Amino acid sequence: MTAFLSVCDVDIHYGSTKVLKNINLDVEKNEFVALLGASGCGKTTLLNSICGFKAVSCGSIWNDGLDITRLPPEKREMAMVFQSYALWPHMTAKQNISYGLKLRKQSKEQISKRVAEILDLLNLEEFGDRLVTQLSGGQRQRVALGRALAVDPKLLLMDEPLSNLDARIRQTVRHEIKALQKKLGFTAIMVTHDREEAMIMADKIVVLNNHGEIAQKGSPEEVFNNPNSEFIAEFMGAENILSLKVKMDDSFLIIKAGPYNEQTRIKQEYIPQSLRKDGILKSHFRSETAKLVQPDTEISEGLLMIGIVTQVTYPGGFFRHAVSVGDLSFLVDHEHRIETGEISGIFLEPEDLHLFEG
Repeated sequence: MTAFLSVCDVDIHYGSTKVLKNINLDVEKNEFVALLGASGCGKTTLLNSICGFKAVSCGSIWNDGLDITRLPPEKREMAMVFQSYALWPHMTAKQNISYGLKLRKQSKEQISKRVAEILDLLNLEEFGDRLVTQLSGGQRQRVALGRALAVDPKLLLMDEPLSNLDARIRQTVRHEIKALQKKLGFTAIMVTHDREEAMIMADKIVVLNNHGEIAQKGSPEEVFNNPNSEFIAEFMGAENILSLKVKMDDSFLIIKAGPYNEQTRIKQEYIPQSLRKDGILKSHFRSETAKLVQPDTEISEGLLMIGIVTQVTYPGGFFRHAVSVGDLSFLVDHEHRIETGEISGIFLEPEDLHLFEG
């Protein structure tokens, strides 16, 4: 079955610099996709190539069965929500929303009806006659979204659409856009550098690395729980890192005692086939999955380290502890405060360890 949008073997250059390399991406109809990555990784360049603002150096882009690689932006039946919203400041909310409809030479009656529908859909009825400069950030964002949706695009593209909103409003608007997408069933691609935003809003996450390549793509749960590389593990929040000496013994991977950890074991079912061998593994884990336990705790499986609490902070809802183990330091979240200077164990269940070649 052919995907609704296909980006096939695309490279993009700026001068002699290759900013995107061998991009292959399928987007299904009615799917919400997030392009996720650090600043400068090529997310916006990829978005611009899809909508026609940036020509590809090689490869092709297909939408709804048509090769659109060389089509100009106005022929692609797409709409963009820009990071800055790009609203006309001298126009009202109604006038901004109707702008694309006027360019399509729709009748006054058609425009009036469609604008009223959009205002109602986005809960902006009472703000339609206000200049956009008189609206809040969240309201301006909805006007920008309304202008894009008014023309009924085949594909909605959004470039960091929430980055100009404060944290409290951003939380609300994330859910509003996702609910709207589910209600209307439009296909959307959003650029973001915010991992949480991508996890909440997207059906599929596409992570770009710092070399302009797709590092991993999949559902939020798949990318979060099964990172395919150390880069993805760290990017998705597993920033605690420890090298482990291991050996295989029947159906277990034995974690040898080292300067930072006790000797323990893990059933091989938790270990990828390629890692079931003697040697050194890199372990990544998240602060929220690690547990602080009594230093004399006995465990049958998993990972156990003994350290000293050196710092405690309160992000809200839990305490975050910095725990020194030898010359390493790990962050561990816990519902109760453990005072600095106390000796504590750090315990990881087997399923909470992301293991890679050392």
